[in-house]
Amino acid sequence: MQAHDSILGAIGNTPAVWLDRIVASRGLNGRILAKLDYLNPGFSKKDRAALGIVEEAERNGSLKPGQTVVELTSGNMGTGLAIVCSVKGYPFVAVMSRGNSPERARMMGALGAEVVLVDQCEGSIPGEVSGGDLSKVDDVATQITVDRGAFRADQFHRLGNPDAYANSTAPEIWEQSGGTLDAFVDFAGSGGTYTGTIRGLKAVKPEIRGYIVEPDGAAVISKQALTRLNHPIQGGGYAMPDLAFLERAPIDGTLIVTGEEAREATRALAKEEGIFAGFSSGANLAAALQLLAGELSRMTIAIVICDSGLKYLSTDLWD
Repeated sequence: MQAHDSILGAIGNTPAVWLDRIVASRGLNGRILAKLDYLNPGFSKKDRAALGIVEEAERNGSLKPGQTVVELTSGNMGTGLAIVCSVKGYPFVAVMSRGNSPERARMMGALGAEVVLVDQCEGSIPGEVSGGDLSKVDDVATQITVDRGAFRADQFHRLGNPDAYANSTAPEIWEQSGGTLDAFVDFAGSGGTYTGTIRGLKAVKPEIRGYIVEPDGAAVISKQALTRLNHPIQGGGYAMPDLAFLERAPIDGTLIVTGEEAREATRALAKEEGIFAGFSSGANLAAALQLLAGELSRMTIAIVICDSGLKYLSTDLWD
């Protein structure tokens, strides 16, 4: 294997593993393939989207040489953008809620980003970022973009986000599964990973089923009543029913997991499979186990291991 010209060449082509131990220990039939995207350079799947957004903007001319890049983030997209911008020579400003784990802010800063932290809404719980908290972050990011004449990475709308997963994650998962996949499930943040991956997978096997995963109490895509704005699954579940990417994505079903189910599944990944991941990875696993225990028994399901457990050492995930 030859060396890459820069760290950007190390984004993608992550390994995948079968979670046969977890499945067997629960008496279930079927298989779960875990795509280890926490092994990207920024320790998350969002490295792919960050590179995709920046390179799309370079191609269409919306990002000028040396222009400042601004984006709201729960930490993972910001880390990916910090890496990409550092290598490509763009100043980067990451705007993040104080409700996210502080490890993320420190990592972005170490990678050269200017990090702006935004206070949570009154009554919000540290470690549990709501849609209201995200709205405050968006307001600050929008103002900084205007003040500095910056390029807004806008991960919720720029097609470089889902396209990155359609062009890389989907074919990688398909090949690593040996062409055996029956379904793909993913926790909804911007919707980019789900949209791009399921689009790419259905291009090779139209009958593959795609499921969106949401937190209990904030499952608005599932048409459930909004009863809990705050939950511990950082990086998504913002109770946004109108995610732009999902309007164009095929969705065969939705699944709901509790914060405790996500927490228990994340711990199981570490203890039973040696995979040290974050909350949303556990949410994906919990949802896949639901499917194997029900309508997709004996089938093969793919999930993404979204980010590293190192980003949650200050939370109650590992208590």
